[in-house]
Amino acid sequence: MSSATFDDSVTGKVTGARSEPPRLATAETKVHRLKHPSWWVGGAAVLILIGTFLRLLFTNENMKWDVVGDYLFHGEILHGLWVTIKLTALAMVIGLGLGIVLAIMRLSKNPLFQSVSWLWIWFFRGVPPLVQMVFWFNLATLIPEVRLGIPFTDVVWHTWDMNSLMTSFAAAILGLALTESAYAAEMIRAGIMAVPRGQVEAAAALGIPGRKVMQRIVLPQALRIVIPPIGNDLISMLKFTSLVSVLATPDLLYSAQMIYSRNYQTIPLLIVATLWYLVLTTLFTVVQQSVERKVHHKPLLQVNRLGFNPFRSGKVVP
Repeated sequence: MSSATFDDSVTGKVTGARSEPPRLATAETKVHRLKHPSWWVGGAAVLILIGTFLRLLFTNENMKWDVVGDYLFHGEILHGLWVTIKLTALAMVIGLGLGIVLAIMRLSKNPLFQSVSWLWIWFFRGVPPLVQMVFWFNLATLIPEVRLGIPFTDVVWHTWDMNSLMTSFAAAILGLALTESAYAAEMIRAGIMAVPRGQVEAAAALGIPGRKVMQRIVLPQALRIVIPPIGNDLISMLKFTSLVSVLATPDLLYSAQMIYSRNYQTIPLLIVATLWYLVLTTLFTVVQQSVERKVHHKPLLQVNRLGFNPFRSGKVVP
């Protein structure tokens, strides 16, 4: 055998010592995809399940879609929908505000601030929101009245009855907002810690005050990180508002319950509430995605707002 060829002992073929380079794929190259029988079996099973669900949904007379249409825009339902939106918005605003403060306290070098923040997060993440709502609603049994005066003295300027202050709506807001504050604090803390430490040190070297560093450099970048989980929290908060029906707060679910307790149309009224929850969830999702796109396309450093231009030689403007 010549030196230019060799015998392949496995295939029995005689090949050249110098093999040709592999051919690259071109536009005319046909790609043959592997066929998996399990895909066809699984797809058929999924289609059967979807067809069975749709058949149950639209052919079952007990669904009573005419009743659903009659109550979809009923005044009592729309009032409950508005209460649900208010509960969600107020609980999120209060919870996020407290969460920012708690996150900054947790990252503080002050051991007292760190301890208080850790205990707050530990407690309100551990106690379910429904338990908190019931507790706040019955707070009058523990504190009958609220007094405004000088602490630890008998000087009292004004008093309020706790029963009149702690309504079912107020108890619901407290239970939802305090729970949200604990979760938001951890999300915001994670976002702040994700900002490179070198940026903070560079800003300090340029003489920028710490408050402005947090406000103009750290928080805008942390916002990009925390928006997706906060958006998920917003949708979760919308669903958590259904718990306030235990306190007889006239939200969307409670309004539907009050109607079907009178006309005994339980399933149609629950479908009405489900449809409105799905509509709100869809709207919140669209808003979340819009905010994410705007934030991710916005420049991180707003030079004019910072009061200095790091790319310009000269003295830093305070």
